[in-house]
Amino acid sequence: MKIGVLALQGAVAEHIRSLEAAGAEAVAVKRIEELAELDGIVIPGGESTTIGKLIRKYGFLEALREFSELGKPLFGTCAGLIILADKIEGQEDAHLELMNMVVARNAFGRQRESFETDLPIKGIEEKVRAVFIRAPLIKEVGNNVDVLSVYNDEIVAARQGHLLACSFHPELTDDYRLHAYFVDMVKEAATTISK
Repeated sequence: MKIGVLALQGAVAEHIRSLEAAGAEAVAVKRIEELAELDGIVIPGGESTTIGKLIRKYGFLEALREFSELGKPLFGTCAGLIILADKIEGQEDAHLELMNMVVARNAFGRQRESFETDLPIKGIEEKVRAVFIRAPLIKEVGNNVDVLSVYNDEIVAARQGHLLACSFHPELTDDYRLHAYFVDMVKEAATTISK
C-alpha cells in the first residue's frame, strides 16, 4: 500500500512515521502527478485557510476530488477535516466538499486550550490517545456518515465510506492505531479499485 501525505503544510513527517509504523509505504506529496501512484492520502493539520489556498494554487482541488471519485481513501486530521467537509460554519465556501458534514473551525478555542485525552473510537478496541490543538469540531453529519468518536457530546471523528476525518492529531503520539485503521480502509478499497 502506498499512501501519500499532502505536503503543503502541517505535520507531514509525523504522519509518514505513523503510516510506516502501521505497515504502509508512505510518501510526501507536493505535485498532483504523484497522486496517480497512491492508494490513499492523508490531509494533515495546519491552518485550513492556508491549506485551502495552496490546494487551489497547486491544482489539488480538482485532483483530490477526482482521487476521491475513484474510491481511493482520504484521511483528514484537524485542518484536514475542515478541507474534507462540505460545509464550514460562518463561511460561504468550503474546500473539497467531499464529506457530508458541517464543521466549526477552532471550536475548542485558541492554542492555550489545547489538550490531550484518551478517546474511545468505534472499530478500535482500546481508547486512542488524542492531541487537540486549536481543534475544529463536526457540528452535524448526514445520514451516510458514521460517527466514530464523541468528546463532551461533540463529534470528533467520523467516516463516510472511503473518507475518514478526525478533529485531533493522531500523528503527534506513539499510538498509530488510527493510522492502522486508515491503512485497513486503503487495503479494503484497493481490492475493489482496478488501477
